[in-house]
Amino acid sequence: MTDTATGPLAQPITTHIWREKYRHADEASVSETFRRVVAGVYANDSAEERDRALAALAALEARDWVPGGRIFAGAGTGKRVTWINCFVSPIIQDSMDSEPDLPGAGIMPALNVAAFTQQQGGGIGMDFGTLRPDGALVGRTGSISSGVIPFMVMWDGMCVTIRSSGSRRGAMMGVLPIWHPDVVAFITAKTKKDVLKNFNVSVAVTDDFMAAVRQGADWDLGFSVPRADGNHVAVTERDGRPWYVYRRMPAAELFDLITRTTYDYAEPGVIFIDRVNRLNNLNYCETISATNPCGEQPLPPNGDCDLGHVNLANMVLDPFTDRARVDWDRLRAAVRVGVRFLDNVLDTSPFPTPEQKAEALAKRRIGLGYTGLGNLLQQMRVRYGRQAVPLVEEVGRAIAEEAYRTSVTLAKERGVFPAYDKVRFAKAPFLAKLPGDLVADIAAHGIRNGVLLTLAPTGTTSILYGNVSSGVEPTFAWHYTRNVVVEQTATEQQHETFEVEDYGWHLYSRRPDHDGAAPMPDYMVTALELGVEDHIAVAAAAQAWVDAAISKTINCPADMPYEEFRQVYLSAYEAGMKGCTTYRPSGVRGAVLSVKQDAPAEKVVPNPAATSEVLKRPEVLSGKTIKIKWPIDGENYYLTINDYVHDDGRRVPFEIFISTSSVENFETMAALTRTLSAACRRGDATFLFEELERVHSPKGGALIRLEHEAKGSYAPSLIALIGRILRQHSEPQRELFDEDGEPCPSCKRRTAYMMEGCLTCHQCGYSKCG
Repeated sequence: MTDTATGPLAQPITTHIWREKYRHADEASVSETFRRVVAGVYANDSAEERDRALAALAALEARDWVPGGRIFAGAGTGKRVTWINCFVSPIIQDSMDSEPDLPGAGIMPALNVAAFTQQQGGGIGMDFGTLRPDGALVGRTGSISSGVIPFMVMWDGMCVTIRSSGSRRGAMMGVLPIWHPDVVAFITAKTKKDVLKNFNVSVAVTDDFMAAVRQGADWDLGFSVPRADGNHVAVTERDGRPWYVYRRMPAAELFDLITRTTYDYAEPGVIFIDRVNRLNNLNYCETISATNPCGEQPLPPNGDCDLGHVNLANMVLDPFTDRARVDWDRLRAAVRVGVRFLDNVLDTSPFPTPEQKAEALAKRRIGLGYTGLGNLLQQMRVRYGRQAVPLVEEVGRAIAEEAYRTSVTLAKERGVFPAYDKVRFAKAPFLAKLPGDLVADIAAHGIRNGVLLTLAPTGTTSILYGNVSSGVEPTFAWHYTRNVVVEQTATEQQHETFEVEDYGWHLYSRRPDHDGAAPMPDYMVTALELGVEDHIAVAAAAQAWVDAAISKTINCPADMPYEEFRQVYLSAYEAGMKGCTTYRPSGVRGAVLSVKQDAPAEKVVPNPAATSEVLKRPEVLSGKTIKIKWPIDGENYYLTINDYVHDDGRRVPFEIFISTSSVENFETMAALTRTLSAACRRGDATFLFEELERVHSPKGGALIRLEHEAKGSYAPSLIALIGRILRQHSEPQRELFDEDGEPCPSCKRRTAYMMEGCLTCHQCGYSKCG
């Protein structure tokens, strides 16, 4: 029996992901997993529809169709787990128990729904805007409300318990509307260590708030329940009921609080909730106030996201040539498989609650999207960003049109979704983008699915398919080393190290004409090399052809000025996006998240540069020598860096030599090399390299371009230039181990980044979204 995940460009990491996350029982290969999944999803199909299951199996085998992770893990297993990735909570009533004459569930029953949903493998989002704010009167008991945050803490604690009892991490989204009196506390809650750490949080921002920001107007924070102390700013009316204004503040001040907090802490995200509802196909029969944990599915109470993805990395003919083109026939065939596949999942998957199942079957919402966009653009020789907008829109349009056509065909075969209203559905704004003949078909025959399209995080399923670029994001890195825990006991962990290579890079670097010494072409670009405007351009182009929403992180440089960062949110709103999630590396946030409050002192990882443990020198070290001609004194200096290779594959500087014929500087260079080598042998000496870069010479600096550099840069001293070279040498070796990311809650390395709206570690595989 072979225990491998075979397939196009399979890597050892793909086998590990399959074995640890998606393999069931004694499945001997990923092909057996595919057969099990298809058998489960197509279990209700008749014998006459057998060809549909065979087409789905062929699409999986070809790696053209990527079911969501919950489908891979649950379909055909007989386990009591849901195949639906995520849900939104029922309306949380402003009472501890459920009021039978009101929609939704009381606080404790809603908490129970969230727990049961996560126990079965689904993430969940909650709108906490229905709960009365801090300081509000509680009439029944004559007490004063403690506000939203303490109740969110209850959900947070539940998530820890559920996560500790199962193999999948809990994933939650907490949403609060911009008008709620507790919104200030909500925005800043996660700036405190270990508060709501199991939540993603987003503010639901309205159009009138954005208008108030632009106009410099004030903004009212209010609620339908009065303050216990009676100190209201005003009492107005909303929806025929009294509206008590708790606080009035400049809208721009509140907007700045959101963006300033996100600038430092990467949260909260923003949902443009009025746009979400205005553009929703089903706005005639539902109101949306929350999203799933990663934000790509705005959902009504009890709503579900049934996810699957077309693999765009497979959809290019003659890649990396001037004949490169999208294989439109193959793309449309994968879409047709995907729509039928996801429609079947609604009828075959278990649901955590009857209300969730009823909501799903009434509207038959599916979330068909794609992964591998970054790899498709590379193969088409198109740079990710503004240059890619026409192609991104063309691909999105083709997928949308084929998905809607397939759903109409399904309506003819199986009937329309029960909540379909011919007249009101025809007014959906998204339909105005579709071809006239398709709109006519919908009018004549109806449609099977109320909402069809989304762009979700694809995470480990993208790795399973050959480490294709995830979702709508660009490639994160061309190759890196990933340590994962393969076995854990009460006293120790066993790790396995994998060399991981991006799918697009693999194809590019193995072309017959590839010259490894030549500079990378402009279209071969990774996420952290792109500008903010590139991320926004692709996000807006992708959103234009999605009827739900997308999960996309706008990566911002650490040194980005706040005013430019603030503008990102205004640009996202003006570009028509339904939400905005950003990531800017921040030492403030890192300091907050680096150590758990209850962590024993001996578990805290010390600064490697401060440890007393000294690495032993192997007999042979590999290294390189760099010639430096310093124009200030006209001398030549030869900098030699020898590297130590750790067991996990990391290469770090071990010893450093600087030789020169200059008698004047000999003593200084000897002292410098001894100090640097001693620090390197005790751990990470990057902090010393960075300090050297700050040294200024009274003789002045110089503009220096070394042989390995594309362009020169100013060095304020010879010492600073040496520091720069050493730091640059260390960065590729450290790659994704201790770079600029957030501390990972699992492996503790600074290798966690916001990708697709979710904190994801590229070292150990931790994902906050499950």
